[in-house]
Amino acid sequence: MAKVKMTASEALVETLAAEGVKHVFGIVGSAFMDALDIFPDAGIRFISVAHEQAACHAADGLARVTGKPQVCIAQNGPGAANFVSALTAAFWAHSPVVAITPETGSMGIGTGGFQELDQMDIFRRQTVYQVRVNRPERMAELTRRCFYMAKTLNGPVQLNLPRDYFYGICEDEIYPTLTITRGCGPKKALEEAADLLAKAKYPVILAGGGISQADALEEATALAEYLTAPVVNSYLHNDTFPAKHPLATGPIGYCGSKAAMRTIAKADVVLALGCRLGPFGTLPQYDIDYWPKGAKIIQVDIDPTVLGLSRKVDVASLADCKEFAKEVLDLIRGQKPGLKPNKKRLEDVEKEKKVWAAELEKWSTSTSKLMHPRRFLRELSLAMPEGSIVATDIGNNSSMANAYFKFAGVRQHLAALTWGNCGFAQGAALGAKVGRSDKPVFSFQGDGAWGISGLAEVMTAVREKLPVIAIVAHNFEWGAEKKNQIDYYDDRFIGTNLRENPSFAKLAEDMGAKGYRIEDYRQVQEAVRDAVASGKPCVIEGIIEGGEKVLAEPFRRDALKKAYRLLPKYRHLNVA
Repeated sequence: MAKVKMTASEALVETLAAEGVKHVFGIVGSAFMDALDIFPDAGIRFISVAHEQAACHAADGLARVTGKPQVCIAQNGPGAANFVSALTAAFWAHSPVVAITPETGSMGIGTGGFQELDQMDIFRRQTVYQVRVNRPERMAELTRRCFYMAKTLNGPVQLNLPRDYFYGICEDEIYPTLTITRGCGPKKALEEAADLLAKAKYPVILAGGGISQADALEEATALAEYLTAPVVNSYLHNDTFPAKHPLATGPIGYCGSKAAMRTIAKADVVLALGCRLGPFGTLPQYDIDYWPKGAKIIQVDIDPTVLGLSRKVDVASLADCKEFAKEVLDLIRGQKPGLKPNKKRLEDVEKEKKVWAAELEKWSTSTSKLMHPRRFLRELSLAMPEGSIVATDIGNNSSMANAYFKFAGVRQHLAALTWGNCGFAQGAALGAKVGRSDKPVFSFQGDGAWGISGLAEVMTAVREKLPVIAIVAHNFEWGAEKKNQIDYYDDRFIGTNLRENPSFAKLAEDMGAKGYRIEDYRQVQEAVRDAVASGKPCVIEGIIEGGEKVLAEPFRRDALKKAYRLLPKYRHLNVA
C-alpha cells in the first residue's frame, strides 16, 4: 500500500491492527487516550484490569496460548513501573509480549515532572528489545520493529513513547512484519547428535518449553518413539509431551515426578530439546541427585546465549527444535533403518511410573477432617476436563501441582517458571481465556499469592465476561516460607501466618462471580464440574492443611542452611 497521511496515534493503532492484534490489556490513562479512542474502530478490544501487573501477565498468557505477540499498555510512570515483575516473567518464559509504555512528554524529560520515570533503564534487562520513539513520524516504523523483534528474538519488547508523540502528522505505509523461521541447525551438530542417539544404550529426551513454542510435539513424539527414548518434561513445562504416552515419565524439578528423575538418572545420552537447562530446574529433589553426570548431553535451543551456559554439553545446536527433531530422526533412520521398539526400556519406564504412582497415591489419599493439599490436588486433577488450560502460580501448593496436573498437548500449562513471582496465575489465565474461549481455563494459587493480584482480578473476569475458574489453596499462611521456618528455624513463625483471611468464595460472590468454599475432599470434583458447566467466572476456595503436615521438599534447599547462632538470646545489643 502507498504512504498515507495520518496522525501518530492512527499510525500506532493501524500497525497494531496490521499485526493481528485484537486485544490490548491495561488500565486507562490520559497518556495514551488519543490512541485508545481509536481502538474500537480498529477492531481492538481494550480489556481493563485491576492492576497493570495483571495486564502484562494477561498479554503473556494470551501470547503463550496463541504463539503470537500480544500487547499491554500503561499510564506513564507508576503504571509502567507496575509492568516490571510481569514483564520479567514473560522474559524467562520467552513470551512475545509488546509492552507499550507512554512516558513524560518529550519537552519535560529530565525536569522531574508529574509521573516522570526513566522507563528505559528499568526494563533494560527484562526485554529482548526496547526502543524510545524519537519522532512522531517514526511511530509506525518503530512499532513494527517491536513486533518483528518480539517474534524473532522470542521474548518481550518495550515500545516507549513520549506522550506528546501520540499527536502530530505522519505520512506512512502500514504493513505487517515478516516472520523469520529458523532451520534445523548446523549439519555437523545434527550428525554428531544422530550418532550419539543411535548408539545410546539408554537415551532420554528432556522436553523443554521450546517444544511448546515451536509446536514440535509431533516431531518430538516421532523421535522418542523411533528411539524408544523415555521423555521427561523440563521444570514446570508439563505440556511438552503427552502425559498418557507410554514413554512419558513426567516433569523433573521441584515437587516433580520421581519416575522422571529416576529415569533420567539412567541416561547415557540426554537430548535437551528446546531447553535451557536452567539451574533451579535440575536441582536434586526428594534426596535424589538425578542429573546423569556421566551422560553425553545434546542441547538444542534457538537462543545462543543459553547453549552450554548452566551445564557442560557435548553437542550444542542453535536450531528450531521442530526442524532439528525432524532432521535428526531422518539421519538416525539412515543409520538404523527399521529400528524395533526396545521392550526392555518400555517395561522399565512402566515400572518406574507404577512405583511413583503408588507412592503419590499413598500421599494423596488422606481422609483427615481438613483436606491435605495433595488430596485437594488429586481431586482437582481427576475433575478437570481433558484439554483444559491451567495457569499455576509459585509456592508449595502450586509447585506440588507439578505432580498432578497432566496435559495431552502443548500450550496448556502456563507457569510462573523460574522468575517465581507471586500473583502470576490469575492474570495469565485471563489472557489464556481470551485466546482459547473454547477451553476450560483454570488458575491455581495459594492464598498468599491470591491476595497479591488474584482477588482483585475476579472483578476483571466478571466485568469482561471471562469465565476463568480460579482455584485458591487456602491454608492461612505463606506455605513455602513457613515450611522453611519449620525445616530451618525451629518453628519460629515470623510473617508467615495469615490467620485473619476472609472467605474468598464469599468475596467472589460479592463481586458477581460464583463462589465455592470446600473443606471436604468429597466436594471437590462436583464443584469443578459445576464451575465448568456454569460458564461464569468462579472461585473455588479449598480449605487445606498447612504447616508441618505438608509433604513437600524445602522450597529453597539450595539456598538455606539450618539456623546457627553465635550470640546468646537477646533483645538488642547494648552498645555504649
